[in-house]
Amino acid sequence: LSGVFALKLHPTLDLLVTGGRDAVARVWDMRTKHQVHCLTGHDNTVGALLTKGTDPQIVTGSYDSTIKLWDLAAGKCMTTLTHHKKSVRALAMPSYENTFISGAADSLKKWVGSDGRFVKSFTGHKGVINAMAVNDDGVLLSGADDGSMNFWDYNTGHCFQQSMTVAQPGSLDAENGIFAAEFDLTGTRLITCEADKTIKIWKEDEHASELTHPIDMKNWRKKCIAEAKKRY
Repeated sequence: LSGVFALKLHPTLDLLVTGGRDAVARVWDMRTKHQVHCLTGHDNTVGALLTKGTDPQIVTGSYDSTIKLWDLAAGKCMTTLTHHKKSVRALAMPSYENTFISGAADSLKKWVGSDGRFVKSFTGHKGVINAMAVNDDGVLLSGADDGSMNFWDYNTGHCFQQSMTVAQPGSLDAENGIFAAEFDLTGTRLITCEADKTIKIWKEDEHASELTHPIDMKNWRKKCIAEAKKRY
């Protein structure tokens, strides 16, 4: 027996997928409560999960710094992605395209959902990424264990806003880590679960505009050119 770190329901089938400290992802039948598959292959804690209606129907991220794409029918691994150098603690997937993104302390990486082809790295968030969420407008949030929150354009990888969460009065400054995050169905409210025992709800700044928050195109272009020369 060991801790369960991730849960995901399958979008179309009555299946629950769990991942934990025993380094395996288990697939459960929701009706019979029996285990259908035990997906083995990781060398460390399975810390993040994704489920999809199309193959690969399960994606797992592990503290062994790898991501695995699974064939649900056979219960076998289709592909292993080894680009990350640090533990993969978060995975997120938009509803409007077949891609997904993984978060680790080294960077965020975007992948093609069907075969795991690497698309690009999102660099610049210094911290251990514990949580990610993406809405239908292509706004991606990455939340770290030091309370930092970065907001990215999911399509281009541009980080357009960086902010810090506020620890609850009476709690330590060290207790401002973000453990989980999700956008509501409208995509305008962000909900975060944090180390100071609070759940916070964030909303968009109604007065923000291109004038109040201009994009630093010069530095963004320089960063893009530098990253284009790197392999991963």
